[in-house]
Amino acid sequence: MNNSLPKSAMPVGPVGTASSRVFDHLRKDLVGGRFVAGEKLAINALKERYQVGLSPLREALNKLAAYGLLIQENQRGFRVPKLSCEELDDIAHMRLEMEGMALERAIANGDSLWEADLLAAAHRLKRADITLDKGEEWEHLHTQFHRTLVAPCGSVWLLRFIEQLHDQFDRYRRLGPKMPTIRQELDEQHHQLVELALQRDAKAARELMDDHIHKSYEVALKRYQEHA
Repeated sequence: MNNSLPKSAMPVGPVGTASSRVFDHLRKDLVGGRFVAGEKLAINALKERYQVGLSPLREALNKLAAYGLLIQENQRGFRVPKLSCEELDDIAHMRLEMEGMALERAIANGDSLWEADLLAAAHRLKRADITLDKGEEWEHLHTQFHRTLVAPCGSVWLLRFIEQLHDQFDRYRRLGPKMPTIRQELDEQHHQLVELALQRDAKAARELMDDHIHKSYEVALKRYQEHA
């Protein structure tokens, strides 16, 4: 079996460009569970899989360690962080605080262009709910929806923290197979969040976002417990 990336996805060009592309591919694989929690990464295997040289690979690994998706061990390479119930609780709590704040700010600041972008992102996600099998394309559209929802919050740092929390949270959420009943309820909440945002009902929108995160947390916790 050939585990390398297709040629169309191979990094090309200068080191910076190659490093960025490897960073994106590795980030997606780490979040998606391709590597086991606690696993030590083999540099040669990574070079083969991502068809990249040592220098851009190490640059990407260092960035991922700084981002929190890898642990850099002194003189011993890189390891995938372990999972724990305590960490998941912490991530979920911080999502409640930060996404709630960002949503309230976005509703206060968002203009008509944001409304149009939000409707478009919701439409693409709704079509994917029907036509896709909740694979990588659905995950991408799901991420784009949540990004768009809070985009006009007015704080670049808040958006960065939220994106990092989403990636860490998804390491737990994506451990196991989909749960159709809960997933359907969560999908419906996406539609409700859009309606409340367009109505500028920040209080109700935040309450719904809190419930959305709690339900997602229940899914992530169950999957973690099944794999612990």
